Amino acid sequence: MFPKLLTLFVAVPLIELFLLIKLGEWMGFWPTVWLVITTGFIGASLARWQGFTVLSQIQQDLAIGRMPTDKIVDGLMILIGGIVLLTPGLLTDCLGFLLMIPAFRNFARKLAKGRFQNWMNSHTTHIRVEPGQQVWENEDHYRIR
Repeated sequence: MFPKLLTLFVAVPLIELFLLIKLGEWMGFWPTVWLVITTGFIGASLARWQGFTVLSQIQQDLAIGRMPTDKIVDGLMILIGGIVLLTPGLLTDCLGFLLMIPAFRNFARKLAKGRFQNWMNSHTTHIRVEPGQQVWENEDHYRIR
């Protein structure tokens, strides 16, 4: 896990820096700066608007007694999208704007659910009981003392 995170935190900023330099050469310094600032403001506005929309949907689901799990995941994706939209860069802006689109969030949520389900099915839990401990078995729980 650490090598993947290290690669992510080193490679992505380097790619972003390269793209911003190339964009600066093509458009000029000030248009590039204004583009970065504009995408930050637009991203913050979109994140706020989408966040309030999802928050009202969560409140509606809770009012009728339904668990809003999908909406909570949407809210998390909007938060992540807003954060990456505030960071300067073209790749992160593309990801951030994609996370503001409900259809893309739906696709990403289904993909994440499938990956999580596969991960849960492929992993097992081992419980070791030391001598002298008692195990109580319930319908859904094991208790060790």
